[in-house]
Amino acid sequence: MTAEEPARTSYRTGVLSKDSPTERARLNSIQSSVDVFSTGLLAALAPAPSWDCLELGAGAGSIAYWLAERCRDGRVVAADIDTRYLDAGAAGNLEIAEEDVTDPGYAPGRFDLVHARYLFSHLPERDAVLARAASWLKPGGWLVLEEPYQLPAETSPFPVVRRIMAAYRDKYAEHGADLTWARSIPAALAGAGLTDVDFTGRLACMGNLERDRWRPLIAQVSPSLLEAGSVTRAELDEFTALLDDPTFIDVPQFTLAAWGRRR
Repeated sequence: MTAEEPARTSYRTGVLSKDSPTERARLNSIQSSVDVFSTGLLAALAPAPSWDCLELGAGAGSIAYWLAERCRDGRVVAADIDTRYLDAGAAGNLEIAEEDVTDPGYAPGRFDLVHARYLFSHLPERDAVLARAASWLKPGGWLVLEEPYQLPAETSPFPVVRRIMAAYRDKYAEHGADLTWARSIPAALAGAGLTDVDFTGRLACMGNLERDRWRPLIAQVSPSLLEAGSVTRAELDEFTALLDDPTFIDVPQFTLAAWGRRR
């Protein structure tokens, strides 16, 4: 992106941002902390080498690459509105598609597996996109969604975390995100006609030194929080100091994963 190009609104983040080290760090943080959980879910579905798979909101590509290796005789499509972090040469059966998956005209074909992580909660049209995603499944195919559920900010034992997480929630809401929508996924999958609906969850860690995954997430959104006046520089500095404290541990959010199968 050149200096003259406008910032793009990414439905991965829900906030205006240009290509930056903080975005790459944010994606890396997600991958390093959640990939084992995600691949465990997908492996439990026993994907066959011949499966065709669609990864929506592919981000930096780790799940798409995993699927391409696992389903080496099939087709794996990695779709995102911004594909700059994806490597088309990662696998011979991998297709990179720069697409707006919220476009009602988006019709990627039929797949044995459609997966998305931390995407739908950022889409104002989330329910309509979910219904369309269910229609992209072959008979017997699986739709698997993983989305964050933010716990009430005011329940944190740390005052500065209460303020920052409330501002974080409100900033995303301004762009149409709903960080509590995950609770609706199992019912939405059933409502889309899918069967064998099930779900599980994974707690997210803030603090606890190397286990923390929130430093890059807050760094990504902090410029817009400061600009809006919803947090102060002193509060962000206090939060950073907490992250360096080995006694600081909080649980601000969890990931709800749910899946269903087309008859």
